[in-house]
Amino acid sequence: MKFLSSSTNNFEAVLKKYFSFKNETLSLEPFAEFLESIKKADFTDVLNCFKANPNLADNFRYYIHSIFEGRPFNLSLTEANILSENAFFPELKKRILNKVLPPVENEKTVWYLVDNISFRPKKDLEFLHNLPENEMDEFFHLLGLTNFIQKPKVKRELIFSMNILSWRVTGMALDVEVVRMAPEYRNFDNPFLALQKELETLADEFKLNPEIQLTSKDSRYKQIKIYTEQCLDFVNIAFKNSSKYGISGKINQSLLKIRQQTQRIYEIVQLLVIDSNDDIVLKSKQLMFNVLSYKSHKNNISELFNDSTRMISHLITNHTAETGSHYITSNRKQYMKMFYKASGGGIIVGALCVLKMLYGFMPGSDFFHAFLYSLNYAMGFVMIYLMGFTLATKQPAMTAATMTKVLSEQGSGQRNNTEFADLVSKLFRSQFIAFVGNVLLAFPVAMAIIYGLDVFFSQNLAVEKSEKLLKDLDPFNSKAILHASIAGFYLFISGIISGNIGNNSIFFQIPDRIAKNQSIKRVFGAKFANSLSKYYAKNWAGIVSNFWFGVFLGATAPVGLFFGLDLDIRHITFAAGNFALGLYGKDFNVDSYTFWIALLTVFIIGFFNFLVSFSLSMFLAFRSRKLNFGEVSEIYKEIFRYFLRNPLKFFIPLRSRFDYKTNDMVHNTMPTKSEDQ
Repeated sequence: MKFLSSSTNNFEAVLKKYFSFKNETLSLEPFAEFLESIKKADFTDVLNCFKANPNLADNFRYYIHSIFEGRPFNLSLTEANILSENAFFPELKKRILNKVLPPVENEKTVWYLVDNISFRPKKDLEFLHNLPENEMDEFFHLLGLTNFIQKPKVKRELIFSMNILSWRVTGMALDVEVVRMAPEYRNFDNPFLALQKELETLADEFKLNPEIQLTSKDSRYKQIKIYTEQCLDFVNIAFKNSSKYGISGKINQSLLKIRQQTQRIYEIVQLLVIDSNDDIVLKSKQLMFNVLSYKSHKNNISELFNDSTRMISHLITNHTAETGSHYITSNRKQYMKMFYKASGGGIIVGALCVLKMLYGFMPGSDFFHAFLYSLNYAMGFVMIYLMGFTLATKQPAMTAATMTKVLSEQGSGQRNNTEFADLVSKLFRSQFIAFVGNVLLAFPVAMAIIYGLDVFFSQNLAVEKSEKLLKDLDPFNSKAILHASIAGFYLFISGIISGNIGNNSIFFQIPDRIAKNQSIKRVFGAKFANSLSKYYAKNWAGIVSNFWFGVFLGATAPVGLFFGLDLDIRHITFAAGNFALGLYGKDFNVDSYTFWIALLTVFIIGFFNFLVSFSLSMFLAFRSRKLNFGEVSEIYKEIFRYFLRNPLKFFIPLRSRFDYKTNDMVHNTMPTKSEDQ
């Protein structure tokens, strides 16, 4: 339990209260109150007080040495701010529990001491860092800690800590799946084993000579430094190879943990390197700062999220970027091809609109309708994908990853922002023509089908639904914009699913397993196995993401109804089809307001579909590649200026002097296809 801060804010009163005599207590309350009181005072006054009262200084020094005596601090070096679990969710659960109910620590350790004297470790660390260096040196001298780092007990703790970390990191680095991530090291001696051997040798030498001292020119230090750098290179290569071999959450956490422990070894050995007398007090202070820094981050949840999810999000955006490059048209031929593919998607969606309306007439529970709607959407989206057609709003989640990949890999020194703005114009017009193709075909196809049903059954099936269909296309009398944003979020999620499936397919070598599966080859032949392998690698991620996108769209309204929430989805292509059904159900007898507001709302829905999915995907891609947001803002300004100079290029495929360069920007940053890796 942490001690409550004293109501006495005056540090002199605290010193007189506890240190006007030789305080034999091992209670941490005096130290906690002293620390709180000096943060509210000028530290120069604190030092002057000790100088003016030698007895107070002597008693305070005696107390500090007493409470630290016999307390090992290796836990603060080997555990704090290092992942303790090899999986994300157990680590997250553990950190949340530690925040709500701090664990019971061994009271004989420095870990426990720091926990109970520092109420806010980050604030305390900031306070100490802001103190003038000469005053900190004087304070350490006053406490008799200027040569703290040279004491044999301290050296033993530091060397022991490095050995603990080395044993742990070697065990993880030799895991079969971890080794597979860095095959470049198969022909070299394992740097982790070499580092472990070097540290064990140092520990043996320390036992023989406790006064052992490392310098920057010492061969032992140089060897440890070289091996730690090689270990970090191993981790960097493993992460780099994740684009080629894929990665799992477990391996991602293991590599993060290996990197943290290796960096900690390097930080500890730096403390043992003394080249001059000035280094002695400097390293003594640094040890204290390091312990406080590690402890202040020990249960940080945001850092856990950032470190653990950045690589996975990078891989997801990397695989979706592969697909996204196909959605950027560079010339008139590609532009028209995109229109034809989008028109094919519009034909299928027009039919899906009518099917969904008919499913609504079927009696059944909300969950029965959720199943029917989900099946309708999923079937249609998978069909669009497999037939090579395009659903316009599926593109932003893919193209956002492509654009961010271009930004990050071109680099600010190589990239011309005007060239990138030209690439954006090509992306925008690709999205525009896809919208046009979807809408232009979805409307007449839905109209033709409902007319055909009317002729065949002699009944206008859209009459009953027409009022609601048109009302849903009025943003002032419905939640059309909210529902369009929900659809945009689902588009973003489907992009994540696609990237994740692509990553897992590579990591688990599914295409290779299919191609080399003896049972498949025996029954169907080797040629069939190879064809199935290629088909899986090319299409499976798209099939799964489109299927789940359909499930999300179909289940939202019934699930919202079940919970009493006004939830639904609005998608530009379906909105165009529903507009046709609404008009036909009303026998085209609608007032001009209803007609024009519905027509306008179709494009508003498309805008919010695009805005939400593209923005979320860009945010994920920015985060995964650690892009500088200040630099990105400059790029956005250049895009706006380019639009003012060349507005037509954002809608029609006009030639540009940047065509060759922008094509290279995309192609040079695209990896080889997943199935060929």
